[in-house]
Amino acid sequence: MSDDSHRRTTAATTASAVPAPRAGVGGMRFSVDAWDPSYGTSVADDGLKESKTPANAGVEVPVPAWRPVPTPAARGLAVTPPSAVLFVDGVRRVEARAWIHETEPAGAPAAGAPAANIAAPAICASYAGGVVCCCGAGAHLLAAHVRRGLFTSARQAGDVRTAEGTYHLHQTDGTGPDDLNLALQRELRGLEMTTALGAHRDLRAHHPFPATEAHGADRAFTDALLVVDGPLHAGALPRTLGFVKTHHSSYLEGPPLAVVGRLGPGERTPVFTVGRSWDRPSWYLRLPCRPGAPWAGIVRVECGSGTSVEHAVELADLSQATLPRFASQEFKDARAPQNLYPIAGLERTLRRRLGDAQLLYRSLRRGATA
Repeated sequence: MSDDSHRRTTAATTASAVPAPRAGVGGMRFSVDAWDPSYGTSVADDGLKESKTPANAGVEVPVPAWRPVPTPAARGLAVTPPSAVLFVDGVRRVEARAWIHETEPAGAPAAGAPAANIAAPAICASYAGGVVCCCGAGAHLLAAHVRRGLFTSARQAGDVRTAEGTYHLHQTDGTGPDDLNLALQRELRGLEMTTALGAHRDLRAHHPFPATEAHGADRAFTDALLVVDGPLHAGALPRTLGFVKTHHSSYLEGPPLAVVGRLGPGERTPVFTVGRSWDRPSWYLRLPCRPGAPWAGIVRVECGSGTSVEHAVELADLSQATLPRFASQEFKDARAPQNLYPIAGLERTLRRRLGDAQLLYRSLRRGATA
């Protein structure tokens, strides 16, 4: 069979195996999530849960006036994209699960009784945070820092030194797996923000980076926009956006929630606020993608606590003019379009810098038996 015949046969077989959606009795319309199933979906696997955090939908416009907000260009607004966009992300990897063996408390066992086996769970992990800059010079790494840590509640624990590096002690209050993982996540978030602070400060203060001489020593990016992969925390920098691509909770309800499903590519919802002790202005934005499920290509964007409504609306318009051009495509990324290209590239770079997992595991095993 010739190659052309084979292709025609394959195409015909595929077409007959996946019939087009039909209307009428027995017909069914369906769409397939663009994300690779191994990543779950952009909406958490257990579905959107009603958030316990209060939200105020009547911030930018009254609730009865909620409609999809068209792109700034469609509204006749001239929004100038920033001269530099800094993307911040981090990665983590548990190298080994361990037990910290502690000496028995004095006076606990009776004389002559066998010693109890007292051990506290621990994890040895590597984590890294970095910043990539997208500007006229292209996309380039500004900063990347790798850390290794031992996370445990054991009070007699100390740093673990191996031939491949030192795992510095981070003591936790709880002993469960969630407690250890949360402690690791807190350290990762801290490293991300510390790295971002340094890069953001230097970029705005005429400090050139060794790896990015194209910036020039006489140029400062005073309008730089910082995009953090994930939600923000209190004390975020100015002109900083949190970029949330996986949805666990529904912060809206009723008609405002229905608006999210009606967004077109590049459109956003009006700004609303989320929070109790500190309010975070937030909005939903649909990135360019193939039509499909109501929440296909939807991300939630937020800015820091204390941002005025007027400035939040300006940032929301800026996000419409900036973020869609970094959206990924299905044939290149398994989490398209939400996994922005600069963030995906930064993740790959940081994972390489974590080192070889098997080599680190073997060094921990050797250290445990030494």
